[in-house]
Amino acid sequence: MIKLSFSKEIIDQLNYERYHHPHPRVQRKMNVLYLKSQGIPHKDIKRIERISANTLLAYLRTYQENGVDGLKAVRFHKPQSVLEPHADSIEEYFRKHPPSTVNEASAKIEELTNIKRSRERTRVFLKKLGLSPRKVGMIPAKADPDIQKAYIDQKLEPRIADARAGNRTLFLSMRHTSF
Repeated sequence: MIKLSFSKEIIDQLNYERYHHPHPRVQRKMNVLYLKSQGIPHKDIKRIERISANTLLAYLRTYQENGVDGLKAVRFHKPQSVLEPHADSIEEYFRKHPPSTVNEASAKIEELTNIKRSRERTRVFLKKLGLSPRKVGMIPAKADPDIQKAYIDQKLEPRIADARAGNRTLFLSMRHTSF
């Protein structure tokens, strides 16, 4: 059994934190310790707070080892991608050489790191780095020649000029046709 002693200041701090701490999980920990400081048996604390014996003992051990500040720590398991150590180099490469497709990005990541990832995992990783998919525009196909001419003059040519000046990246894609 864990023996704990509580000073008046600690009891006051536990009482305050059990209602005023911003995280509800910390509030629960503080309430458990406050109930313990009031001499309430473990079985009643477990029933009141609806926690298991292991959880109660974990809270008590945390307080015993680290005090009230240890109870304030909120730790969640957050898995890290195996690509995380390579994030800086991947981001730097893709900022200089933007991929056209997620498949291309996935292949390049595998080439750079020897780590193979699916399209969806690659997409999620690139989004985490702040890279987003490119937006695609199309030239109207079977439209009025005057509308096509206006599109080329007003939209396409200025974008090509921006690309030549280095202010924009432009990808033109045409459907493969065979004669």
